[in-house]
Amino acid sequence: MTATGDLTGRVALVTGGAGGIGTAICEALAWAGATVLVGYAGGEGRAVELAARLPGGGAHRALLTRVDDSATLAEAAGSVREREGRLDLLVNNAGVTTPVPHADLEGLTDEWIDTIFQVNVRGAFACVRAFAPLLRVSGEGLVVNISSVAGQTGLGSNVAYCASKAALDSMTRSLGRALAPDIRVLSISPGWVDGEYAQRMPPELIAAQAARTPLGRIARPQEVAQAVLAAATHLTFSTGCIIPVDGGRPLG
Repeated sequence: MTATGDLTGRVALVTGGAGGIGTAICEALAWAGATVLVGYAGGEGRAVELAARLPGGGAHRALLTRVDDSATLAEAAGSVREREGRLDLLVNNAGVTTPVPHADLEGLTDEWIDTIFQVNVRGAFACVRAFAPLLRVSGEGLVVNISSVAGQTGLGSNVAYCASKAALDSMTRSLGRALAPDIRVLSISPGWVDGEYAQRMPPELIAAQAARTPLGRIARPQEVAQAVLAAATHLTFSTGCIIPVDGGRPLG
């Protein structure tokens, strides 16, 4: 990657690319000159529409990346190898959760626990495994995992979600060591973000979260996207680390 902020000639894949945070990341990378692959599992139409309106011409495209299905990921990697011939940046943004009070042990079902870890942890690892050969060839390969301050604080939508983000951060450290020097691995760790999930929550809950944040508000999706862009273009001697984008939330 380049320290100028210019990603011209680079290829980036963003899983969960058509969601609120994913869209902001895709847009930031496209504006920086990258060819963007908008990863999706469901919602193909949204991914296709986003790829079509990203800046930079017609090089962007939607790409089926079901992170819970390693065979599909292998097919996706083959498609990238054949069509783009390279991959420089993988953003593991796909994730799932559901609100369950932490004290409601029966409410957090086995099915939800399995789904959360399957997507948020195993899915991120499976993506790295599938695309690592392409990232190594790049010579400047980078993986950015979209984590959460919940992995540090233990405060989040449910106990399994918090644990999954802690596991993702641990994986970032492990892979940062294991894949060096060919591939860098970082986590971006936001607090509450004004995206699709937060917009489904009661306004008074979001106001309370903002009040508990030293900077007085929750993050904008674009601020998460700018952190991803910084990891790719300026933080070129960083790996295995967790970058907070949380407004100082743990301090509150």
